[in-house]
Amino acid sequence: MGSAWKAVADDNRRQVLLILRDGEKTPSEIARHFSFTLPALSTHLRVLKDAGLVGERKEGQRKFYSVNREGMSDIADFLDEFWDENLRKLKQHAEAKERKKNRK
Repeated sequence: MGSAWKAVADDNRRQVLLILRDGEKTPSEIARHFSFTLPALSTHLRVLKDAGLVGERKEGQRKFYSVNREGMSDIADFLDEFWDENLRKLKQHAEAKERKKNRK
């Protein structure tokens, strides 16, 4: 999981993941969202791919990249632990307010 966290530590790579969220795209399609060069984008894509966060599919000479949802699961599971605790606390708070209201 360490390489995944290192990969998403970069703002540009997080933006690439957001761009790919809705489906696969070619490097040219991704590059339209950035001011850096295609070789720089290739470096970001390689880091994401090596971390298991992005998949690559070749069709002839063209490459298509997409989010690897399985690779993202470790990060999502970790972050969910924070939400689960917050949701539990919110539920307890709402239930306590309801009990207090019903006692009046």
